Amino acid sequence: MKDTVKDKVTRTAECQGDWLPATPTAEDVMKGEISLVGLPAYQLGKKIKWTASPYRNRSWEYVFQSLRWMGSLVVQYENTGEQRYLDRAVEITKDWVAHNKYGARGTPSYVWKDHPVSLRTQPLLCLSRHVNEKWLKDSLAVHAKLLANPRLYKKGHNHGIDQDIALMGIGCRFGRKDWANLAAKRLTGTVKLDVDAQGALMEQAPRYAVYVYGRLQVAMTNMKACKRKVPGEISRRTEALKDFIAHATMPNGYMAPLGDGSAETEPKMETGTPKQEVKTYRAGYVFGRTKWDDPESAYYSIRFGPGMKFHGHEDHLGVTYYAQGRDILMDGGFHSYEKSSYRYWTLSPEAHNVPTVVGARFRPRTASKLAKTSYGKDRQAFRLTDKAYGVSRTRSVLVDHGDDLMAVYDAASGGKKVRNIWRFAPSLKLISKGGGKVVLGDGKFRVTLLQLDSSCSRVGGQKVERGGKLGWVSPAYLSKQRTNVVVSPAAKSLLTVIVPGTDSPKVSCSGGKVKVNGVSFAAKVL
Repeated sequence: MKDTVKDKVTRTAECQGDWLPATPTAEDVMKGEISLVGLPAYQLGKKIKWTASPYRNRSWEYVFQSLRWMGSLVVQYENTGEQRYLDRAVEITKDWVAHNKYGARGTPSYVWKDHPVSLRTQPLLCLSRHVNEKWLKDSLAVHAKLLANPRLYKKGHNHGIDQDIALMGIGCRFGRKDWANLAAKRLTGTVKLDVDAQGALMEQAPRYAVYVYGRLQVAMTNMKACKRKVPGEISRRTEALKDFIAHATMPNGYMAPLGDGSAETEPKMETGTPKQEVKTYRAGYVFGRTKWDDPESAYYSIRFGPGMKFHGHEDHLGVTYYAQGRDILMDGGFHSYEKSSYRYWTLSPEAHNVPTVVGARFRPRTASKLAKTSYGKDRQAFRLTDKAYGVSRTRSVLVDHGDDLMAVYDAASGGKKVRNIWRFAPSLKLISKGGGKVVLGDGKFRVTLLQLDSSCSRVGGQKVERGGKLGWVSPAYLSKQRTNVVVSPAAKSLLTVIVPGTDSPKVSCSGGKVKVNGVSFAAKVL
């Protein structure tokens, strides 16, 4: 049988990886139409305008300048053998190199930021397997010098991992052992800072653990291809990440949207089933559930730990709660990386289910600690504290799984009063409120919020806001949706009880003991 053109093109490791985004396809690029980061398609045209920013969106700009969309053409060339794909890839890349010289006037500064540089290296290396021309080698050399520059290196961050992958790729491709050695050395240090010994990602947004896990798989594969031994510390922490991802994934299959984490993040990877239903991470997370592999399982998250950094939010002492197959208490979510007032609001305490100290100034980036825990099969309790408002702010959280409920006790030292915020899922509409009780519902489903003080007296005066200043949630990238937020009155102490599945829980309280639907606990929880 006569060889086809397809049989004559060698498939390469640089091109045949999972580094390409799902969109745009090679055919889209050939038509001159690219859709990036979920935004509408942009018409490239034959002659590309490299300063284009049609949506004034930083993420779009970075992905555009990464040239990964160009890389889809080279992959298609390898898969089909059709020269037209490679010709267009060369045309695009040669034009990019000519119009985006490093440090030249007219070249936008973000073109040579660390992340576009590292992500762009992969499609350029892929192209270099089929194009042996000086302009391409010279461009890769410029990339390598920037990647190797210690002043530009993002140590302890997913960007640093991408920089190491890129530098090792260039070093191995062109026989530069100095570059490959530097990348291997740096990677171990960055992984130890970014993923702790428990497997928790230190960037304060669990959804990035999925990205980091995938990138570390690429890094280890590339090290082996470069005839290098993978350090045990890297392989161990990469494996431990799987447990962290599993614990941070809610029963509905989506990751808890904490920090810069979209509620749409679905891991789509095999994590296995951890041995524990409840896990406390020193990095600042408690994740708990009734059982594994059950969409109806109850689930909760609690935040504490180091002060805000990287992709974190000011969510310390914050909780989320999922029960009876639905979101009950939600985080404000992640909107985008745009420098907008709404983006900055999503970072603030007001976008999370937290206690605030009345009349005291908030101190950003304050660490908090987990002071006490109590574990049982059907209930767990935790006490957290910090000085984010200058005085001790303490929250105790109890979650009962026999009869679903969450109880939260908030107080502050120095005679200060506290107030708290409770953000419910958008589907839950206000049914009634009064006498320290708020009922929300969706169809026949009901959830009740009750508030008492430590002496068992009902605390009334709750405000419910939908929209306005506080009543928002971002369930997806660039989305902003109204939702009901319950704001408590100011009080010296607040016991908040959330009871899903009913609008009339049986509640009694005396002598510092509370009973809700037969479930007993201390008014101060712990």
